[in-house]
Amino acid sequence: MDWKLEVIVLPVADVDRAKAFYVERAGFGLDVDFSAGESFRVVQLTPPGSACSVTLMRNDEAAGSVQGLHLVVPDIDAARAELTGRGVDAAEIFHFTEAGQQPGYDPQRRDYGTYFSFSDPDGNGWLVQEVLSRG
Repeated sequence: MDWKLEVIVLPVADVDRAKAFYVERAGFGLDVDFSAGESFRVVQLTPPGSACSVTLMRNDEAAGSVQGLHLVVPDIDAARAELTGRGVDAAEIFHFTEAGQQPGYDPQRRDYGTYFSFSDPDGNGWLVQEVLSRG
C-alpha cells in the first residue's frame, strides 16, 4: 500500500491575499480555484516540481499556525535569490550545530544541512532545505 501525502491545508485570513503571495511571489502553480457559494472555496497550489500541494482555507482563528513546512532544493542560493527577487522576505542562510542555529552554510555542505526560512502574509512558516545530491 502506497501512502502519498499530496495536500496540506494552510489556514489563512484572506484567501485572495494568500493566493497572490503563493502564485506571484513564491512561484507556486495554481491548480484549482473553485467556489461553491460564499462559504466554500478551494484554492490549491503546487510548488514547482513538487508532488505535494497546499490548499488555502479561510480560518481567521488558525491563520498562520502552520510552521516547519519544508521545501527541498538542489541550490539554496538560487532558490533564495528567486524568492527575494520576487519580493519575498527570506531569512539569511543558516545551519544547525550542537549549539543551535548558526549563520551561514553547513560547514561540510551536507545534504539537509543548510536552510533559509520565509513566511506567508499570515505567518505560516516554511524552511527551504538544500539537498545537493538532487541537483
